[in-house]
Amino acid sequence: MGPVIDWSIAGQVARGVANLQPAGDAAPFEAVSQAAAESERLVTEYTGLVPTSPLPPPESVGRSEWIEANLGSLSGVLDPVAGRLGARLGPVGGAAGKLLALEAGAISGFLAGRVLGQYEFAPLDPAGPARLLFVAPNLGHAVTTLEAEPDQLLRWVALHETTHALQFGAVPWLREHLADLIGQMLTALDVDPRGLLRLPDPSDLRGLVERVRRDGLAFLAVSPERRPLLEGAQAFMALLEGHAEHVMDAVGAGLLTDLDAMRAAMTRRRTERSGLLRVLEKLIGLDLKLRQYEQGKAFCDAVVARGGIEALNRAWTSPDSLPSFTELDDPHGWLARTERRELGRGAA
Repeated sequence: MGPVIDWSIAGQVARGVANLQPAGDAAPFEAVSQAAAESERLVTEYTGLVPTSPLPPPESVGRSEWIEANLGSLSGVLDPVAGRLGARLGPVGGAAGKLLALEAGAISGFLAGRVLGQYEFAPLDPAGPARLLFVAPNLGHAVTTLEAEPDQLLRWVALHETTHALQFGAVPWLREHLADLIGQMLTALDVDPRGLLRLPDPSDLRGLVERVRRDGLAFLAVSPERRPLLEGAQAFMALLEGHAEHVMDAVGAGLLTDLDAMRAAMTRRRTERSGLLRVLEKLIGLDLKLRQYEQGKAFCDAVVARGGIEALNRAWTSPDSLPSFTELDDPHGWLARTERRELGRGAA
């Protein structure tokens, strides 16, 4: 029997780490429906992305609720990994299960103190339900640290998360493609049992978080020969984030009173990104840098400047239409390739 991840321990660690971080006044962010509805209307008008079914209702949640949702999604990814590790490592596998619980809890707890909003779903279950979450105490704290007005910050976050919701809600194959990418990444993991000999002290929550932020899981990494797979996943996630950033600029210009100041403040804050994909990045070695999200935005900006939002929407036609890792730096080359594909379909 493979190692079993004790998710109750992961939850305890996560809540302990989250409690180490300052929180703000949640009251101004308990009502989020209006901001989400406004964002859905504006983003749909600009992008043309229309969901095939209603988007999930927006929810204002606390940190504990976010942790519960995050670890629930994460368990669907890591439990199979733990089972494989148990089969490969034998008696040492129990340490792997313990380490996975500690470190998943640590990074989830750290992010629980920072994430402002999230379009949440189980990444390996394309048909599963999704949620649109706004973490009220973190929004309250961000108002102070960013020196922002509550309604402006909420609108900013709603634009970003609603764009992600529309990406996945309007493009039926997108979640299945993400599940396939993550599944391939998980099968490409290499294990270094020596990392299991350095189990962290769970009572040192700050030290545990720092270890995960620095190293991810010390005994899991994607093998070097699977570099093309890694680059494909990086390109996909850079496109999702870059598209959301582009949309926020395009739509936010008419919605936010000081878009430039808000973007500058959020860019400073995003040196530590958040969300389920960030947890996965750290845990399985898919460690994206902020530069790659900036690269995704630059790609989207360049495509729209050349061909309009209709040209950028070619990316959602099929998995083959997604930009490759190298095409992120060559938007005109991607435009030419996808235009040839469209012409070829028209000729057929």
